[in-house]
Amino acid sequence: MTGPAWRTRGEELLLARISAAAGREHLGKRRATYAAAAHTTHAKPSWARGIRGLPAFVRYGRLSATKGRDDARLDLYVRGMTIAVKGRILVVRYDTTSVFRTSPPHPYDPARSCALTDVGGQRVVLSGRPEHDDVAEWRYGIQRGVTRSQLPRALTALDRGERLAFGDIWLTREKIGWGELCVWWPQVRHLRIREEAVELDIDGRWHGPGPAVSGIPNLFVLRALVEHLGSDGGR
Repeated sequence: MTGPAWRTRGEELLLARISAAAGREHLGKRRATYAAAAHTTHAKPSWARGIRGLPAFVRYGRLSATKGRDDARLDLYVRGMTIAVKGRILVVRYDTTSVFRTSPPHPYDPARSCALTDVGGQRVVLSGRPEHDDVAEWRYGIQRGVTRSQLPRALTALDRGERLAFGDIWLTREKIGWGELCVWWPQVRHLRIREEAVELDIDGRWHGPGPAVSGIPNLFVLRALVEHLGSDGGR
């Protein structure tokens, strides 16, 4: 986390641009600033623009870790974040973004982090820098912000009888499933990640492997829903 006592003229101008971008999207109060590495991707489906409601449940393709990342500044706010990279200011809203786990070449690769979408549908891959050890801190901040924003609306949608999709995983207020698997919530105990795939504990037995986690948007929101709706959800 950074917090310089004084700033150069260039830093002041960058901060002004960041603040203006955050203000336009009404992100609220700035909470923290971090240094990271970022790489933007150019693939942006036309239907991704202007998606509102519950965009976390839109189906996206598989993402992988990308080389050639650039220095980036992350500013986390109450309702979203900004990413300053290569002279651009990308804005992410917690209520509309889709966050993915990336798949690095090696399971212990320090580049393992996340990819997310900004307000225009642009995807950006974020990872920590070797000289910084705060990647877990800003990743947790992003996940907490997205979960707080999207989980209540997801539960409301389910209560209205809607069917939600997290990649290849679907769920309703009564059931969850993927492929040929379809199970009632009272049978579901836990969700876990094993060898980069989703597995469900159904009546005390693990079923999987299911869909790859790299293709599941907002996996942490899905996990929260499973914990809330499953047999151990306190219903």
